[in-house]
Amino acid sequence: MKITITMKQLIFMLLLMQLISCNNADNSTILNDNSDCKTYLDNTGKEDQFLGGIKMIPIQTPKGQFNVWTKRVGNNPTKKVLLLHGGPGMTHEIYESFDGYFPQENIEYYYYDQLGSYYSDQPKDISLWDLPRFVEEVEQVRISLGLDTSNFYLFGQSWGGILAMEYALKYQKNLKGLIISNMVASTTDYNAYSSEVLAPKLPPEVLKEILSYEEKEDFSNQRYLDLIVENYYTQHIIRMPTGQWPDPINRGFKHLNPDVYVTMQGPSEFGIKGDATLKNWDVKHLLHNITVPTLTIGAEHDTMDPKHMEWISKEVKNGRYLHCPNGSHLSQFDDQKHFFPGLIQFINDVDLSKF
Repeated sequence: MKITITMKQLIFMLLLMQLISCNNADNSTILNDNSDCKTYLDNTGKEDQFLGGIKMIPIQTPKGQFNVWTKRVGNNPTKKVLLLHGGPGMTHEIYESFDGYFPQENIEYYYYDQLGSYYSDQPKDISLWDLPRFVEEVEQVRISLGLDTSNFYLFGQSWGGILAMEYALKYQKNLKGLIISNMVASTTDYNAYSSEVLAPKLPPEVLKEILSYEEKEDFSNQRYLDLIVENYYTQHIIRMPTGQWPDPINRGFKHLNPDVYVTMQGPSEFGIKGDATLKNWDVKHLLHNITVPTLTIGAEHDTMDPKHMEWISKEVKNGRYLHCPNGSHLSQFDDQKHFFPGLIQFINDVDLSKF
């Protein structure tokens, strides 16, 4: 039997297929009934419409008022993710890969440069680079953005993971979900893993030369930095040759604020040392107090022990672990195949009360 399809029927079928692909979930996700491509992209009436989602938020600190930069992408009343970058002193740019995955899942998300980072104010008073103050900054950002327990997912990676844990321990009543990515719950454990597990994997002659600079505290020596980047970063930060590093990573490193980084992380690129304010940070004994749904993300080649990340997921009251077998510290770039499906699945499972 011959079937004839008119041009009008063909156009209708194509429009129907487009509507279905926009509103339907693929494989692991189910979108809310009130979420579709049109509403996700519609900024009508939003206070940040004029600047395409950018909002400068005034932050009160012990040293006066400053402004921090945020940028909203998308609209979804029940799934809003605030991204806490690492460093400290890095920028939101390391999360630009999220643009390739979150929009089609109708997840609303916020880029955010913490105080001292490139797109925000950069005061010179180092007393501001204090963990409790950063926690209060995140709370002020949350309030300004209108995030609450019905929609607020907090994502923190590396230093951002420290900040996310500390925020949850004080303000988890405001959270719908917590994501701790590539950060253990103790900097002492991080240092031990770096020196006892990762360092011996370096070529002996390379390790010897790195340690010689460490002993002399010659951390700004270009040779030292080159050794770290070429031999350590390409194995455990982002598993790509430096010439192939994505542009957002290069921009992020270019825009890093060394004052914030050195004050909190220390001058060494091989662990947290010296008089860094985070040197003795440890919340392992407090994790059981976190009851909000929590995802921890670890990677096989990370600077952080993936087994520790898995342990955190069991220590909190309501946790899940996501392992990135091909990833390192920045798995959102070098293991997107596992990173994004697992992250999106968690957000949707919590949203649908399936977690």
